[in-house]
Amino acid sequence: MDDYPVHQIPEVIRHVGTSDRNFYDRYYFNCHRRLSSTAATSDDPWFIFGLGVYPNLGVVDCFVVVRRGDDHLVVRGSRALGADRNDLQVGPFRVEVLEGLQRLRISLEPGHGAVSFDLEFTADAPAVLEPRHFQRQLERVTFDTQRFVQTGDWTGTLTVDDDAFVVEPENWRGNRDRSWGVRPVGEAEPPGRRAAESGSNSFFWIYSVMRFDGFAVVVVVQETREGERIMGDARLVWDDPTRDVEWLGRVEHDISFIPGGREPGAATLRFIKPSGATTTVECTPQLANFIGFGTGYGLEQDWRHGMWQGEEKVESLRLKISELDATMKLFCPVDYLASFRLTSDDGTVHQGEGLFEFSVIGPHDQYGFADYVDVAPE
Repeated sequence: MDDYPVHQIPEVIRHVGTSDRNFYDRYYFNCHRRLSSTAATSDDPWFIFGLGVYPNLGVVDCFVVVRRGDDHLVVRGSRALGADRNDLQVGPFRVEVLEGLQRLRISLEPGHGAVSFDLEFTADAPAVLEPRHFQRQLERVTFDTQRFVQTGDWTGTLTVDDDAFVVEPENWRGNRDRSWGVRPVGEAEPPGRRAAESGSNSFFWIYSVMRFDGFAVVVVVQETREGERIMGDARLVWDDPTRDVEWLGRVEHDISFIPGGREPGAATLRFIKPSGATTTVECTPQLANFIGFGTGYGLEQDWRHGMWQGEEKVESLRLKISELDATMKLFCPVDYLASFRLTSDDGTVHQGEGLFEFSVIGPHDQYGFADYVDVAPE
């Protein structure tokens, strides 16, 4: 890459433009059988894969986490990062860019746990940039990231336990994203004053990628305990690349929680333009993937994204959803496979499906959570 005129700073490509330990560069993919498919069953896997590079920590790591029935299945790997940033292999895991912004291949060789796969993602819509994610806490930049997202279909094979799934594009879909920048990774840092100011540590998050016939809708919301927006955006992305991405309006949310926890039973999102025109989406979560357990998102102290695990390490986990610690779940981001019903301002209705990622950690005034361990009333 250094032989091409693509440098952004007076450094070689493998050196990033900041010495912040928290700089990362990541791939994310999800894959599911279409809910509308006649072959869909309650036993279908809900598959999520990620690979991250951490240049200032000298680590590259990855994971796959599959929710199937009551099983939470994880295979994860980590290795020392070498000089070649294009080397996207971690032990038996591999990511290959076959055609930029169009086709990518991900794979995990058999023999390393309950999951193996060889899958190719083919985009069915253009990649779209999301708003820059920036947050400063007590003068320090804690988030400064860029991400693009893209929907598509899947082809290949996926094996879960002894069951092999033939993945065909007419029946399997999902989305993928690429993000990079600064966000908390690796071993925990001394919390200091930020830990004492719990309001600044509250985290309310909605990230949804909805697939409809002919278009997708991408929504991102992050707000404080009081409801102040750090991010808030809703865009309609047409399959036709000649059509412009459309801003849908200011995002409002209404979440109905399952009693005894913070898991959403249903959600209504409204996108309101200054003219008053309103688009409404009713979201029904179908299957939860508790991606915080075992994958590195911070719940366990011995395996976090970017954490040094030695020259190379691969391991697997099998957990039961019904046995996950209830308190830890309150601090866990969750990716829901969901169905969506979109009603436009003129009354037109569209049915869709896709990702509804949701987390409310800490106090949040709108929903009556005054402390970190508060739950929805029974």
